[in-house]
Amino acid sequence: MSGVDGAAAEPRRLHVPIAAVVLTALFVSALVTAQVISAKLLAVSLPVLGAVTAPGGTLAYAVTFFASDCLSELYGKSYARKVVNVAFAMNFVLLTLVFATIATPAAQGSVDPAAFETVLGLSGNVVLGSLAAYVISQNWDVIAFHRIREFTDGDALWLRNVGSTASSQLIDTVVFTLVAFAVAPAVLGVGAALPTPVLVSLVVGQYVLKLLIALVDTPLVYAAVALVRRDEDGAAAVSA
Repeated sequence: MSGVDGAAAEPRRLHVPIAAVVLTALFVSALVTAQVISAKLLAVSLPVLGAVTAPGGTLAYAVTFFASDCLSELYGKSYARKVVNVAFAMNFVLLTLVFATIATPAAQGSVDPAAFETVLGLSGNVVLGSLAAYVISQNWDVIAFHRIREFTDGDALWLRNVGSTASSQLIDTVVFTLVAFAVAPAVLGVGAALPTPVLVSLVVGQYVLKLLIALVDTPLVYAAVALVRRDEDGAAAVSA
């Protein structure tokens, strides 16, 4: 009987590094978490700037840049881009499941459906802004990371980590703010348009906060990359 029929067929053995699985899972988990918790606005006090308003998903979203930089450094540009673009599709899975749950009638004794929708039901302009910002900034992050890597001949991990993340976070902040609070309200009539001074304030405040997080994440990238390379080199030596 042919192995195609399934009974006698052996599953293919895939040699996937555990670190690649963990970092990919971390990337997707942080991404969908950022979408879910972005309904809450954070008030963060920063030196000089004072109180800064940022979406609740800011920290979770910063984790995605940490994970993608580790994936880029360890497994290359092609794999990192695949993770970024597959994760983009997972946004639609998340949104479909959330809105399907909201639309389904609540049973007696359930949490208040209105409160549930208020917390999890993202408005259309925020969804459009976050999706547009994600697909542009994350793909740019991978491209910038490897361009800096090529320019420095593989040296200065800190430079490609900070440079790619800083530029990507700027793109993310500008695209999200403009699409969610200027383009979508004006063109599609979705959401409330904000005055230009408020838009500028949102961009500056959010970006400074994200840049500080990016600087903090650099030693974590070094530590993660060193740990994975040490473990993989050790495993290769044992198998040899």
